[in-house]
Amino acid sequence: MASPKVPVYSLNDLKNTTDDAFAYLSRLPPQYAFKRNNTTTDVRLVVGYAAVIIAGVTFYLDRQLGWEATEAAWVKAAVVAYFTLNSFLTFWIWAVDAGEVFKGERKSGERITIKSSTKKHSPLYKLNITYTEKSGKVIQQKEIEAPFTLWFSAEGVFHPEPLRQWVASEIDVLSKAEKERSDESKGKKK
Repeated sequence: MASPKVPVYSLNDLKNTTDDAFAYLSRLPPQYAFKRNNTTTDVRLVVGYAAVIIAGVTFYLDRQLGWEATEAAWVKAAVVAYFTLNSFLTFWIWAVDAGEVFKGERKSGERITIKSSTKKHSPLYKLNITYTEKSGKVIQQKEIEAPFTLWFSAEGVFHPEPLRQWVASEIDVLSKAEKERSDESKGKKK
């Protein structure tokens, strides 16, 4: 299946497509595969949906009960709750989530966290990768960057293999996994 085309001048689209590609870390050979941890995303979704539900219910009740009901204590409590949830959500996105595109754990307990970023008007994709032992001791921490043109064609077609190779060339455990994956595929071709 061909990859969909991405507008090559849209850094946001290039970054989002590249960020989504890190799901491959869950499909590495079994001894290297990372089980994805979605806790930060789940918290973001729960808090965001709770705020939207509060706003929706308040709007609905305002339409049903009329303008005079907006001076009731429940409306003030809903506004405070909505403001509190959105403030927490903003804090969570900027301080805790902070560009996280993948967080996972191997069966052996080692964890990897990958955060990405781009700068306005710059075609460089930056990754901050932290690989830790089960105890929390850092095995490898790197900040790397490369141009999007390594894995996107001039027409905007995404090619995941060059991205995988670039990341594997920088992170030891992924390098071992990539080598084993390529050895397996060579064995199947014979």
